[in-house]
Amino acid sequence: MNYEMSNPLSEIETHFNEDYLHFSDVVHPPEGNDRAVGAIWELLSLEQGSSVLELGCGYGRITNRLAEKGARVTGLDISPILLKKAEADAAERRVDVEYVLGDMRSLPWRDRFDAAFLWFTTFGYFDEADNERVLHEAASSLRKGGRLLIDQDNRFALLRDKSPTCRIVQRDDDLRIHLISYDALADRENIERIVVRDGCVRRTRLSIRYYGFTEYFRMLRSAGFQTVEAYGREGGEFTTYSPRLVVVAYK
Repeated sequence: MNYEMSNPLSEIETHFNEDYLHFSDVVHPPEGNDRAVGAIWELLSLEQGSSVLELGCGYGRITNRLAEKGARVTGLDISPILLKKAEADAAERRVDVEYVLGDMRSLPWRDRFDAAFLWFTTFGYFDEADNERVLHEAASSLRKGGRLLIDQDNRFALLRDKSPTCRIVQRDDDLRIHLISYDALADRENIERIVVRDGCVRRTRLSIRYYGFTEYFRMLRSAGFQTVEAYGREGGEFTTYSPRLVVVAYK
């Protein structure tokens, strides 16, 4: 068993491509995005003018809405396709957001932001060392007293699900099929995505490492955070039955 599995950066970029974008509004409808933004605003104690960094910002569905609420927002992502969409959406909404093409394992900022976050399972793409490196980089980007939020599937809930599973999303005549298996020994979810679109079939793969709260506590304290809190989905109470684990750490 290889416990140090991860995704090559090129594979991550390939996964988050135009096919990903094509199904995005079906997977993340506007009302869900608005609700997520409200939760993030409260969990990170944001105010008008707060400087916020989203790591793995994708096509800006959260970032641009935070800007509309009055935050000064920067978004970083590895996918040029998604960032182009994010910039177009920001222009349409008439908000000013700084979008940066980059790798969350190596950030250009130091002591700049009031808060940072990784939303909807954008943490865990790498091996153990590089996942921890993301947390250290995030900590370095924050000012003293800054907050970091991580939202991920609750692995207890994943383990209760039968594996493998199949999830299908449809947009008009196009299909996105996720074949999902969970490796309980490595605590990694392995996804094979099959897209049937425009008469073509395309496949990509992604592996995500899931962590429990005690692991987050250890890693975040090591990265320089002073306190770490756990919540359930969108800031509710966390239990083993919660579909999400939301962690908030204070520098």
